[in-house]
Amino acid sequence: MASALSDQSLDQIFRSARTFNSWADRPVGDDTVREIYDLMKWGPTSANSIPARFVWVRSADGKAKLAGLAAELNKPKILKAPVTVIIGHDLDFAAELPKLMPHAAGAMQQYFAAPGMAEVTAMRNGTLQGAYLIVAARALGLDCGPMSGFDNAGVDKAFFSGTRIQSNFICSIGYGDPASVFPRNPRLSFEQAGRWA
Repeated sequence: MASALSDQSLDQIFRSARTFNSWADRPVGDDTVREIYDLMKWGPTSANSIPARFVWVRSADGKAKLAGLAAELNKPKILKAPVTVIIGHDLDFAAELPKLMPHAAGAMQQYFAAPGMAEVTAMRNGTLQGAYLIVAARALGLDCGPMSGFDNAGVDKAFFSGTRIQSNFICSIGYGDPASVFPRNPRLSFEQAGRWA
């Protein structure tokens, strides 16, 4: 835990990694999907709440259903990708706390029962888990294409019906087609994005 990752690893995860818009005709198997999850699940969340919930869409029917709820530019990305994961967050995440935080489950459940607390906690930590998923997939040699252009209410109805899970964003995962990458846009400098206090 004490040594920094190599430059090659940092490039793969961050500096050279790109958002892909099309995909090589190469499957992503069950074992690989499970490996992504088994790596990303170790990322920290508030009170070990782990509110993210995932639907791994790869069947033809599932892709068609999800693409039908996406913005026009995103439809072909979903249809071509080996798998597109819907990242949602469960507003009832606190029900799992007796398993996830047994030493303080009752107190934390009471805390998250306060008005608005479950919603903001689920959204914040579910988003973190979605970011961990991207990092995990890239660390395992896959490419990602995260998207937010879709009908959230429609996706919730189609994929999370009967639950209190709300979709956040979607992310195609596979082996990216380099020709589908746009030119790299600039980023803010340290000084533009932050300050010391």
